[in-house]
Amino acid sequence: MRWRKLGRLFVPDGSTPWMRTHAANPVAEALDGDRVRVYFSSRDDRNRSSIAFVDVDLTTREVLAVADTPVLGPGDLAMFDDCGVSIGCIVPVGRQRYLYYMGWHLTVAVPWQNAIGLAVSEGPGAPFQRLSRFPILELNETDPYTLSYPWVMRDAGGFRMWYGSNVAWGPRKEDMRHLLKYAESDDGIRWSRGGAIAIDFADPSEYAICKPCVVRDDDRWRMWFCARGESYRVRYAESQDGIRWMRLDEPGAIAVSSGGWDSEMIEYPFVFDHGGARYLLYSGNGYGRDGFGLAVLEP
Repeated sequence: MRWRKLGRLFVPDGSTPWMRTHAANPVAEALDGDRVRVYFSSRDDRNRSSIAFVDVDLTTREVLAVADTPVLGPGDLAMFDDCGVSIGCIVPVGRQRYLYYMGWHLTVAVPWQNAIGLAVSEGPGAPFQRLSRFPILELNETDPYTLSYPWVMRDAGGFRMWYGSNVAWGPRKEDMRHLLKYAESDDGIRWSRGGAIAIDFADPSEYAICKPCVVRDDDRWRMWFCARGESYRVRYAESQDGIRWMRLDEPGAIAVSSGGWDSEMIEYPFVFDHGGARYLLYSGNGYGRDGFGLAVLEP
């Protein structure tokens, strides 16, 4: 499995107050022809994140349009998302579209305390509105510390979610133990969590695993995610049932470049198929500070 890099697609120019910096967590949604809408998380002058988008032509890799208002901005003061929102995924549900996101809430004793929210669009082109000011996946005894980037899929049995969960904090951020867990739902809103770990740490040097992207092919489930010790890298796993996963890492990895916008880290993978090819969107240096780019799977 070899990915061929096609270059950087977008980085904010700093001219928009709510989109000063960063293009993290890219998520593609097909429009028409070779056009896709890539949603991502940006930051304002106060480092609060909003969800934005750009429209891109996959053939020319030209940016055709840039959002002039946020798709979703920070929540109300003191809510779970008052310091920002970061996109996880978008799931079609009939005519509606469910946008699952992570809400940022900064705290004192530890850096943050995040939970997972849902915004709903009533149809193609309709805006996304929060289902509630409160999260659909909150902290509890199963996930007591913080939650991150959800990936949700529908199948005949309902909805499946893979998401990040802290299992420990420590005096330093590097002391946290953040891995991937699994949940199920009948309606995509009320979730059953048993604490099942989907992706565990490969070795003691890893302390953060997040941003899963799951694809179901005919013969297996595939997951791309990012993991970090010193810095983030894209990793890979396979499963026969979507619940028990085997990390393979290197066959699905894409390396940092020798210089430029993705020379220090690569993270937040999003894999999608278009026109008979499989593509990978990913962010670069500084957790998306230097924008996001595109790669294609070589045959």
